[in-house]
Amino acid sequence: MNAFPSPPPPSSSSSSNFTLFTHSKNSNYLFKFSLKLPVLPLPCCSLGDSSTSATVLDKNVISSEDNSYNAVSQRDSNFEGALVVRRPVMEFSGDDSDEEEEEKKKEIIEEDKPNVYAIDTGLNKFAKKMPMFEPSRMGSDSKEKPLTVNLDLALYRAKVLARKFQYEESESILQKCIFYWPEDGRAYVALGKILSKQSKTVQAREIYENGCQATQGENSYIWQCWAVLEMKMGNVRRARELFDAATVADKRHVAAWHGWAILELKQGNLKKARNLLAKGLEYCGQNEYIYQTLALLEARANRYQQARYLFSQATKCNPKSCASWLAWAQMEVEQENYRAARQLFEKAVQASPKNRFSWHVWGLFEANLGNIDKGTKLLKIGHALNPRDAVLLQSLALLEYKHSTANLARVLFRRASELDPRHQPVWFAWGWMEWKEGNLNTARELYQKALRIDSNSESAARCLQAWGVLEQRAGNLTAARRLFRSSLNINSQSYVTWMTWATMEEDEGNSVRAEEIRNLYFQQRTEVVDDASWVMGFLDIIDPAIDRLKRLFKMDPNSYNMPPDTSRNISGTNKSRIDLASPSSISNDDDESDFDLDAFIIKRLSLDPSNLEVQLGTPKSSSVKRSQAPRRIWKSYYRIAKSVS
Repeated sequence: MNAFPSPPPPSSSSSSNFTLFTHSKNSNYLFKFSLKLPVLPLPCCSLGDSSTSATVLDKNVISSEDNSYNAVSQRDSNFEGALVVRRPVMEFSGDDSDEEEEEKKKEIIEEDKPNVYAIDTGLNKFAKKMPMFEPSRMGSDSKEKPLTVNLDLALYRAKVLARKFQYEESESILQKCIFYWPEDGRAYVALGKILSKQSKTVQAREIYENGCQATQGENSYIWQCWAVLEMKMGNVRRARELFDAATVADKRHVAAWHGWAILELKQGNLKKARNLLAKGLEYCGQNEYIYQTLALLEARANRYQQARYLFSQATKCNPKSCASWLAWAQMEVEQENYRAARQLFEKAVQASPKNRFSWHVWGLFEANLGNIDKGTKLLKIGHALNPRDAVLLQSLALLEYKHSTANLARVLFRRASELDPRHQPVWFAWGWMEWKEGNLNTARELYQKALRIDSNSESAARCLQAWGVLEQRAGNLTAARRLFRSSLNINSQSYVTWMTWATMEEDEGNSVRAEEIRNLYFQQRTEVVDDASWVMGFLDIIDPAIDRLKRLFKMDPNSYNMPPDTSRNISGTNKSRIDLASPSSISNDDDESDFDLDAFIIKRLSLDPSNLEVQLGTPKSSSVKRSQAPRRIWKSYYRIAKSVS
């Protein structure tokens, strides 16, 4: 219901105020609107003709409804009763001109419609200009951040793919994680490690640097991983700076203190390493790795009782730490306590049944003692639990070459190289076997493949030294000298390479040159002498030595760098390689053990001991009498140097 008062008499003003009453849904209330409408003089009508004026007024009201907003805003926008509408700032796309023309046509058509549809038309126009009402535009323009749970799932998937050696897919996932969550350091750490495994050190360094910038230097894990990368590349000074930055970012980050201490130990700075270990103990508390490192330092100083005490403390901190049990077992092997070492290997397997290192080291230990069947069985168990591990297949291939045929060993070497093509020791060991079989060209090709992976690693230095011996035996003395020199450029502390080169020169009649080479070695070698002044009162200080375990897996620690007759800090290192011809080394210690290996793998691992051959995919080997000690694969490098002459 609309009620309009009679118009006032004409005056000089061209507009008048009217009050509009409308009914709401609730009949008890009326809405009142104050409108300012223009009134034009009617020449054909007089004020006395009420019917005519009312008719004209109704037409003016309806026709001027669409322009009422503009009329009010342009003429008297400061009037209190006027309705002022402000249009929002809207987006316009490239097709706005066409849309505006269509809208103008619609406006012309809709001018004669009732004013009820005027508001709906305005809302439709407004909605067309807003991207929130168009999902396609909204999805293209906005970059919504996924939920955090997606980050955890993506990191786990990337980890699984990396374990399967699907590095490209893993890298793609981690790059997306960095894009959506640049402030989270886990993606940088994971991607840097994957790139490091592929020897992409430059790219890994860039990832770590970007991660430190994105996290504003507050993530100690990125600093620590970057420091480890620089340490592997030989940038000692840069590695120290990065370890320092990691400890500043988080002084409770035990891996940073430990890694820094290991760096100083490799450089011969024992006092600096002890100070770092002490700080690690002060800020981080008791830790299995700290106890383990201190135990190894004690063993290095010939203080074995203190070392056993520290190893026991490490295993108490974490009874399931396979690394602590294996390091302790290695020390007992060096002391020829084979029964104690076997018991420690059993504890390591029980602590971590699926750990490949425990089965691998235990198998090599038994094989070196002459228990070939048991050693092979342990390696096969480890391979059944870790079918994609190339190191276990490499050791199995070497055992098969010693006690079976070279053809079977070649099959295992080829399978290991397919599982991990970037594992240098596989190519190196395979090349050594071909050299022993007289296939010199094949051995050279395999050595070249090993060097293409990484030409600056310790394995590369060993490979170059072995290749030099091959060329020496073949009569290529110039090539042999060049290979020996390249090996020493990587590892100048290698006693074996120096003495092998000197022996070759002496055999060729160059005794003066041979003496110069020997003197040069003794002049440039680094001898680290440990002192016992820090032992008292330091047994409660703690941090880990993973590098020591890597030497443990070779079962011949430091034999490559140190001469066998020199004064050593670790007594018993000359005994670390067990003499198979010694009757005292082979005893009935196996009968004294109460550990039932078959029952253990059946109950804990659900493996059938009789089907290990089938799972491995190798034919059953015929029983061979092994009354005599078999020939050894890994001759000590000192014996190789003497055999050159």
